[in-house]
Amino acid sequence: MRISRFTQKTLFGIIALFALIGISTSILSIEAVDTQLSNEYETNSRGIAKTIADASVDIILNRDLSALQSLIDQFIEVQGINYIYVMNETGEFLAHTFVPGIPVDIQANPSIGSEAVLRNIPGRGDFVEVSSPILAGVAGSVHIGMDLDLISIKVQQAIGQQIYLIAGVFFIGIFAAIWLVNLITKPVEQLQEFATGLAKGELGESDQPDLTDRKDELGNLARLFVFYARIADPAKLETDSPRNSEQES
Repeated sequence: MRISRFTQKTLFGIIALFALIGISTSILSIEAVDTQLSNEYETNSRGIAKTIADASVDIILNRDLSALQSLIDQFIEVQGINYIYVMNETGEFLAHTFVPGIPVDIQANPSIGSEAVLRNIPGRGDFVEVSSPILAGVAGSVHIGMDLDLISIKVQQAIGQQIYLIAGVFFIGIFAAIWLVNLITKPVEQLQEFATGLAKGELGESDQPDLTDRKDELGNLARLFVFYARIADPAKLETDSPRNSEQES
């Protein structure tokens, strides 16, 4: 598909606009989906941590650590949860799901309070850790780590189809823009041929397009060309003009 030099800047501007819309929409979609999924996983994890904290009060008071381990093992299969550990009020680890043992980073810096904590555990990945106090912190706390890599995969899956749709609209829009621009350039090319025919005195040829009947700007330009051509050589135009030929016939 040929692109006229007359419309190259306009066409490139349209393509740039489509690209800007596609990129900005994609970035906005990624951020929105990432934030939504992250908040959803964090809310669910906080709910599970609170559930474990409420259910482990009697277990901790009775020092039934096997029952506590069995309790947290039930929730480790929940999607997005990578690890769970329970600490008492003195910072002692009562139960956990780490295999083979508690990572050094968590042993050295266990989370304190209810704020979410970002962790990078060597060999395991990146996590967001949330916690819930047991008896308002008197009996300890429950901590749950969410896998950020899994959240990233979910984000990619969620926006994948949307990105494909945006890319499809982008390419269709480009071809549509080229087609529409060519609709504009075709009459301009006819006007160029018309002006060339006037300059060469070839108005009588049957293949010379006549644009003087158009009601738009191109028709005005065509009539203006005819006007100046008649001023330059009125005798030749009177004899060669297709309009005069039609009147004589």
